Amino acid sequence: MHAVASISQSALAHNLSTTRRHSPKTKIVSMVKANAYGHKLDLINPLIENSDLLAVSELSEAKKLRGKTNKPILLLSGVYSNNDLQQAIKLDCQIVVHHKSQISIVNNSSEQVNVWIKIDTGMHRLGLSASEYNECLTLLELNSLINIECVMSHFACADEIDNTMNKSQLNKFNELTSAKYKRSMANSAAILSNTKSHFDYIRPGIMLYGISPFAKEFSYLKAAMKLSAPIMSIKTINSGESVGYGATWTADKKTTIAVIGIGYGDGYPRHAKNGTPVVVNNTICPLIGRVSMDLICVDISNINANIGDIATLWGDDLLSVETVADWSNTIGYELVTGLSSRVKFIDVA
Repeated sequence: MHAVASISQSALAHNLSTTRRHSPKTKIVSMVKANAYGHKLDLINPLIENSDLLAVSELSEAKKLRGKTNKPILLLSGVYSNNDLQQAIKLDCQIVVHHKSQISIVNNSSEQVNVWIKIDTGMHRLGLSASEYNECLTLLELNSLINIECVMSHFACADEIDNTMNKSQLNKFNELTSAKYKRSMANSAAILSNTKSHFDYIRPGIMLYGISPFAKEFSYLKAAMKLSAPIMSIKTINSGESVGYGATWTADKKTTIAVIGIGYGDGYPRHAKNGTPVVVNNTICPLIGRVSMDLICVDISNINANIGDIATLWGDDLLSVETVADWSNTIGYELVTGLSSRVKFIDVA
């Protein structure tokens, strides 16, 4: 008896179609880094088959993805040595240049290279400064083996629609770039909220997996992952008796408890609070007691349930991963990317 993550192919297809409807004139670079945001590269065929490009963080991900598709792959980390460059070329990757040290590496290539130049417009993570960007353009434009495919940047606060930093970053991007080269700025949040940032390529990530990029759920999206686990034991405790490590929850009345076969060893969040919703037999039931490595406990006093019945931890119409994340003081991104190898992954229609 183990936890199961069911990956919905129809939900993935729906979310990609939703993305296209929000930006019909742009090309889609689907983010499939971190093993497709924890959904597994082997189980996301609708995205692989129907995106214009696919983006990964590092060469190991590009290698695995290239075994599944001939679609263009964007290497977000870029290259840090000539060996990296040769591997990227062999894998037919388009390469991001985000640091001045990478300019000379790609510029010394003896083969054709497609390059994306990343500008730092205010996030101050990866990206060239304005002066470095101009230097980069000058050096790369002189090399006939370099094709500048796109100029890109990344929003820091796109998930906060009214944050003034969004306008500031977009203005800076527009000041530094022109239509001479294709451009890309919009992540999931900007795709849904800021059409002025769409340009030539959009880069959806979390929305493809049916998770809202905002603080609240987004009704246009469908959850691609449903996480479930079986009831392993049922027992009744009396008022005044406690449950779990640290006795963090104590019954105030006679209570029926379901012990469910999932815990932080599977990737269920250890910091989920008492009261975190769990769905058992189509009913929301509260988590009680501390999450342990292999088990959680749920109050099922108000429903009929049996050993072997399946509980849903997130991903159905009654319970989103965003809700569980909120109860756990984290974000949906962390939950879906954090499932362990103990969880069985399956694809469903």
